[in-house]
Amino acid sequence: MTKYTEDHEWIDVDGDIATVGITDYAQKALGDVVFVELPETGASFSAGDEVSVVESVKAASEVYAPLTGEITEINEALEGDPSLVNTSPTADGWFFKMKLANVGDLDGLMDEEAYKAHVAGLD
Repeated sequence: MTKYTEDHEWIDVDGDIATVGITDYAQKALGDVVFVELPETGASFSAGDEVSVVESVKAASEVYAPLTGEITEINEALEGDPSLVNTSPTADGWFFKMKLANVGDLDGLMDEEAYKAHVAGLD
């Protein structure tokens, strides 16, 4: 199941583990990504907390925790090749995985149809 936030993060959930990245819409708006700052494994965040920073040739943007939980893994490949965020934002360009404190909180996020409508309203 994949969910989305208004801040253009995608969340792919498997049990109580969520893989988080930024959407194709977000990477296009940023342009060429040149640096990604990732969180520390084991760090805990509340929904809405700043977890990561992604920098492009145009701007820097924060990546927020979509839900409350603990970071279990980071995508170390981004440190050597941040352009993965551009070339594969919803697969190889993921940022981090987190163990969710409450899987039920997913109900407050958008599904793909709702996210597409949200993005359409921005253009």
